[in-house]
Amino acid sequence: MKGSVRFENVTKRFGSVVALKPLSLDIAPGTLVTLLGPSGCGKTTTLRLIAGLESASEGKILIGGQDVTHLSATYRRVSMVFQSYALFPHMTVLENVGYGLSVKGAPKAEVRDRAEAGLDLVGLKGFGARLPSELSGGQQQRVAVARAIVLEPEVLLLDEPLSNLDAKLRRHVREEIRQIQQRLGLTAVYVTHDQEEAMAVSDRIIVMKNAEIAQAGTPRDLYDRPASAFIADFIGDANLVPVEVTKAGETAEVRLMDRTVSLPLAWHAPGPAQLVLRPHHLRLSREAGPGTIPAEASYAAWLGNSVQYTLKTPVGPLFVITPPQPLPYMAGETLHVGFEPSDARLVPAGS
Repeated sequence: MKGSVRFENVTKRFGSVVALKPLSLDIAPGTLVTLLGPSGCGKTTTLRLIAGLESASEGKILIGGQDVTHLSATYRRVSMVFQSYALFPHMTVLENVGYGLSVKGAPKAEVRDRAEAGLDLVGLKGFGARLPSELSGGQQQRVAVARAIVLEPEVLLLDEPLSNLDAKLRRHVREEIRQIQQRLGLTAVYVTHDQEEAMAVSDRIIVMKNAEIAQAGTPRDLYDRPASAFIADFIGDANLVPVEVTKAGETAEVRLMDRTVSLPLAWHAPGPAQLVLRPHHLRLSREAGPGTIPAEASYAAWLGNSVQYTLKTPVGPLFVITPPQPLPYMAGETLHVGFEPSDARLVPAGS
């Protein structure tokens, strides 16, 4: 299927070091899939295996249904956008965008026309005569994207493409990349360690840890139904509270301090577990209420669009985010914190 990517038990070793454990995955045509994880987890190795910049030690790689396991990068219908942009400083923007076409021997008129169309597509029409040094960081990144897409790849690969940009520009450029990918119906594989970036652009996210897949799913699946404490903490902020599951089944009952909480979620077995509480799901008050936990505010920070608190509680430190308040709670105050059982999630202990 054109634009699909399939790994069948692919392993990559560098000498005695296993950089990628046996990995199987399917990327559907026309989707943007992000490989997300901490440094050294195997995400960039996976991307380079798709590109043909690394060869698989074992297993099979298919692109568009074709076995490309032993094909070099030159013969794969993929284009890559690098973290460093890799623009030629002595060439004009138009020459940079058309470089790959020129190398492939396309006629000069075709190279020019397709390069100009590529610049128009990324919102840089009329910038062709400039040098890269005359562009902003965000504009240079768009030139790198244009250079990749004029080659009409089956798969577009993006390796930490926004890491050199400031926070506001990252948000703007990631929106543009997503819009271009959707408009062209490109299959794209995106590598980042930034979970907010991954959630903003992805149809699916593959979270990697220790050279293998920890969990894969839509951004909402991973956020709402984490399979482990690692996923809960990596995809969004999470408070992890040790609890004892006293009753398992379609509804789980957990022992939290001196009370039992019924959670409307399925759980497989009684025993130790961890309760996942998202910071914005926690409610603060100065008065005790049914099921609340006593707390002391050890830190409070007003950030304009929210107020963030760190609390000392009998179940451990808790991080809380609330909307802006006219009279926010102050560090040192005695408070009470509560939550709706429907907002809580369980993950295995020690996961």
